[in-house]
Amino acid sequence: MIYGIGTDIVEVRRIRDLLTRYGERFARRVLGPEELAEFRRRRERGAHGEGYAARYLAKRFAAKEAFSKALGLGLRGPMTLLSLQVINNRRGQPIAVARKELEPYLAQRGLRAHVSLSDERDNVIAFVVIESSGLTDSSSASAVQETCA
Repeated sequence: MIYGIGTDIVEVRRIRDLLTRYGERFARRVLGPEELAEFRRRRERGAHGEGYAARYLAKRFAAKEAFSKALGLGLRGPMTLLSLQVINNRRGQPIAVARKELEPYLAQRGLRAHVSLSDERDNVIAFVVIESSGLTDSSSASAVQETCA
């Protein structure tokens, strides 16, 4: 059963401006450890690295905003920018991975997320559907956390 739907659109230039102004400090406020490592890899890609990194960060920011809307909490506990990572699996599919206090919150409610990301020129968009399995047992594995392997 669908628990919630969220969408968000971000102008890449806005994120690029924040990166110019605050540098990696801004990225560290938005990205979890695995996301930050990927952000740094993209940033090091020669002449276009800053653009790749800004687009990556914009997509993650949009995904987290969309997730918070689908969850119905906004960006307040247990949903924070750092309590969710969006990691691509080997096929490139974005997977929502809950961290910190968000993981048990989702597991207790039997919630699982599906994330779609897209970009075109100046904008990125994220669409998130959260479904409820009806499980409320906290012993069940976090339904959102899937392996990226």
